[in-house]
Amino acid sequence: MDNGALLVALTFVGYLAVILVIGIIAWRRTRDLSDFILGGRRLGSWVTALSASASDMSGWLLLGLPGYAYAAGLESIWLAVGLLLGTWLNWRLVAAPLRSASERAGNALTLPQYLSNRFHDDSGLIRVVSSLFVLLFFLFYTSSGLVAGGKLFEAVFGLPYVWAVAVGTLTIILYTAFGGFLAVSWTDLFQGLLMAAALVAVPIFALSLTGGVNGALTAIELQNAELLNPFSNAEGDALGVIAIVSLLAWGLGYFGQPHILARFKAVRDVSLVPQARRIAVTWVFITLTAACLVGMSGIPVFETPLADTEKVFIHLVDLLFHPLIAGICLAAILAAVMSTADSQLLVSSSAFTGDIYRVLFRKAASERELVLVGRLAVLTIAGVAFLLAMNPENKVLDLVAYAWAGFGAAFGPAVLLSLYWRGMNRWGALAGILVGGITVVIWKPLEGGLFDLYEIVPGFTASLLAILLVSRLTRSD
Repeated sequence: MDNGALLVALTFVGYLAVILVIGIIAWRRTRDLSDFILGGRRLGSWVTALSASASDMSGWLLLGLPGYAYAAGLESIWLAVGLLLGTWLNWRLVAAPLRSASERAGNALTLPQYLSNRFHDDSGLIRVVSSLFVLLFFLFYTSSGLVAGGKLFEAVFGLPYVWAVAVGTLTIILYTAFGGFLAVSWTDLFQGLLMAAALVAVPIFALSLTGGVNGALTAIELQNAELLNPFSNAEGDALGVIAIVSLLAWGLGYFGQPHILARFKAVRDVSLVPQARRIAVTWVFITLTAACLVGMSGIPVFETPLADTEKVFIHLVDLLFHPLIAGICLAAILAAVMSTADSQLLVSSSAFTGDIYRVLFRKAASERELVLVGRLAVLTIAGVAFLLAMNPENKVLDLVAYAWAGFGAAFGPAVLLSLYWRGMNRWGALAGILVGGITVVIWKPLEGGLFDLYEIVPGFTASLLAILLVSRLTRSD
């Protein structure tokens, strides 16, 4: 190993050591299931804001989105706008009301438990069905993070893909299983700042290679002027309504993401939400803009197209920086992967432990037993996600898109209406969850015409209509 590679390796080892120490400290402060799942509802505004944002913006922020911008140019701006609007609306419409409503609903710790308690579902149907969807879609979401980690270790260290994924998976498992929500949230604060710094630095330094902004724009125009047109794709075909709506519709997904909603429930007091919202939206604006600029700046730098467009950030970092700085920037990818994968594993573990194990098998289970089962669930779920991530041809953005749509359609309308419509009842909630989730599963493999529409749109719409219709038909219940 040469000196440059050694410096990068030492940077990674140092970063992982810091993360594991945080996990051990949080482990010592985890006393019961409430601590393990929601950190005892005692997060401040900065930790809440950056934990929600970092757990939202997974490895796709440094791999998938820059890769998309590199391949499609300014077409990517529609996706960024949709995500920014969705972030703001989620904080504005859901954060404070859900924090209060979840505490009123029997101090509900998980999203399935909240929906079940909110509608007094003694049968347990809402809780179990919701948990099954959580487990299904988080398997794909978590596997996307493991794919991103695999691509990182493969590119940096030359590890075989399987071993690269295994190293990342083991690290995430260790501090998520030990530290629970506190470890996840504290590390997300640190990782969120690291991600933002790396994303901002790369396009700034890349411009030095292309003669500034004007030089970069000129070079892109000479290669393919269509990449500078937000209303056409890279081939010069005009973006239709279906394409633009599909990209903007990513914003709908926020209302149903369990790992983001968990941060809202964990904030210490609703009075902290406005400040947290400002921090979160600012962070998202900066990182989304920078991620698109990373991809765009790679177009003039790499005249020969990259074989794997999702590695544009990795190649730029390797080209631009001293190995020590490169190691720090590449650690930001690991930060992005870990900040989301840990959250997803924790929410999946919580759904299994609190909403399936305790409801169906061990109603009288002690807090200590539930925390142990939660940690074992993290190991099991991560193992299944690891198997799904074994295909190196997987695209991070594609895996994220499917899981994002599934959660947004299954839970988004149910969460919104549970907070704002008194006419909603348990049958409407159950119908909305089932119809939204199933619609996404059915729509995804269909192609051509209207079926090219991103599956979250029909899924969200069908779920909303199902809740309204079924709630009215069963109003006497």
